[in-house]
Amino acid sequence: MKLFIAIALVASLGSLALAKEEEYCQNSVLTACSSSTFSANSICNARFAGIDHVEPEVQAYINSQLTKSYDYLLLATHFNSYQKNRPGFQKLYQGLSDRSFEDSIALIKQITRRGGIVDFNTRHESPASVSTQRNTLEVDELHSLALALDNEKQLAAGATHVHTRATHATERDPELAHYIEENFLGKQAETVRKLSGYANDLAKLMKVPDPSLSVYLFDEYLQKQ
Repeated sequence: MKLFIAIALVASLGSLALAKEEEYCQNSVLTACSSSTFSANSICNARFAGIDHVEPEVQAYINSQLTKSYDYLLLATHFNSYQKNRPGFQKLYQGLSDRSFEDSIALIKQITRRGGIVDFNTRHESPASVSTQRNTLEVDELHSLALALDNEKQLAAGATHVHTRATHATERDPELAHYIEENFLGKQAETVRKLSGYANDLAKLMKVPDPSLSVYLFDEYLQKQ
């Protein structure tokens, strides 16, 4: 009798497992994931939610971050020359350049984690990709702060645009919206606040007949930040 019960129990468990297999392991999935027919267009990927709708905006934001990183690097090089000799401004812009580059790498990792591929050969437009009207990055200290502030506002607008698309697109992507909110929106707001304060402070200090000492002392202040 015990043997009969054991056999019946094993049989019922086997039937349950078979039912589960038929329910979740669909033939289309098995075919798509087979080694002979697997392709990049199969459904066996990491894409879900609204990543298809938001991915172009994220790629545009990556391009913008890289462009701003390069611009900041040029500013840092400009103020690190023996003619300008402004180590405080060099430190500020080198830090912004490194941050934008690191943010680009983080966004690339996020896109690939979600099953996307970053294509730098395709041009994507976003609010952050609007270029600042300028002929050269060889500017004075106050104008460089104004330029940096414009850059950061563009990056903040780009992050907001991606977050809005991820939140309000036809097919939403809450995970990506949360990632942008946690890693970019607050940080961009803080940077905009800091640079706007620097620009206003330096503008006030330069309202003297000879502002060279004011600029020197302000550069000393930036070195300590």
